[in-house]
Amino acid sequence: MNRRTFIAGSAAAGLAHPLAAQIPQPPMAPHTVNLTNEYPVGQIHVAPDSFQLFWTLGGGQARVYQIRIGRDDLYEQGEFYVGAKKEWPAWTPTPGMIEREPERYARYADGGMEGGPGNPMGARALYLFQEGRGDTFLRIHGTDDPASIGQAVSNGCAGLTNEHIVDLYELVPLGTPVFLHSKTRSDAFQPAAR
Repeated sequence: MNRRTFIAGSAAAGLAHPLAAQIPQPPMAPHTVNLTNEYPVGQIHVAPDSFQLFWTLGGGQARVYQIRIGRDDLYEQGEFYVGAKKEWPAWTPTPGMIEREPERYARYADGGMEGGPGNPMGARALYLFQEGRGDTFLRIHGTDDPASIGQAVSNGCAGLTNEHIVDLYELVPLGTPVFLHSKTRSDAFQPAAR
């Protein structure tokens, strides 16, 4: 058995092999799962430890999408709601992004970037708001970098492939409740064991 066969076999068997995470895998297509608990219809739940976003369907089921999340301490847990939706949104880095990585983001500080292919916000974006705070600058948005799915690499936002965010965008109305679960307790929201 060669190394590549072993790694592929380990990944298929669900074994944690240290090299498996280094091999980009195509994102899993959205699909319906049974949940361990009942949730109201029409909620978004982000389980950061499993890099999954759940759109609740009721009846103990949800549509699940593979995502990327915020790196290190940039992931913000909490309760939010979808306060705005945009197709091919424009993008301007936040002051925090510019401060953390000026070499990468300072050139976009004044004008940002128009929406379209190549824009970091991707094909669609759901803007997360909180009562009393307004726009949190957190987003659920697309990316044209599918290799980043399943990793903690963003500046705090949850990202899906452009194809998957277009699918989710059509389902989600304004005002939808969004729950970004804790990194250490996202096992509280999971699909039921098969």
